[in-house]
Amino acid sequence: MSYDNNNIFAKILRREIPCIKLYEDEHTLAFMDIMPQTDGHALVIPKASAVTLFDLPDEAAAACMRTVRKIGNAQKQGLGADGVVLMQLNGPGAGQTVPHFHIHVIPGSIGDLRRPHATVMADQNHLKALAARIVAALA
Repeated sequence: MSYDNNNIFAKILRREIPCIKLYEDEHTLAFMDIMPQTDGHALVIPKASAVTLFDLPDEAAAACMRTVRKIGNAQKQGLGADGVVLMQLNGPGAGQTVPHFHIHVIPGSIGDLRRPHATVMADQNHLKALAARIVAALA
């Protein structure tokens, strides 16, 4: 599968579509999932153009994992999560819905995943309130 520069995450990276940003550095962007499976569900994406893990350069993969660790620790501290579920899907056959590599960083346990992946749009004000708690824990 070739990379589509018009996917939603590419548009977010180009600032064509807004997101509720949690963290950004020169290699990655972390933001709230607008269709979360549980409160505090975040996404970490590389700025590199890659559809799956297998397309991602090693340096970008390492940068993503550094950001995942920051976000997961901030979710634990800011939201009081006992654990963090990491989910990463590769290709449509695995359930990947956006063709840009991304890691789901989901506070809680696997049992907390009450909603199916990418099905219910969350209230934006609620997402912003959760994001503020995560961002404060990053400081």
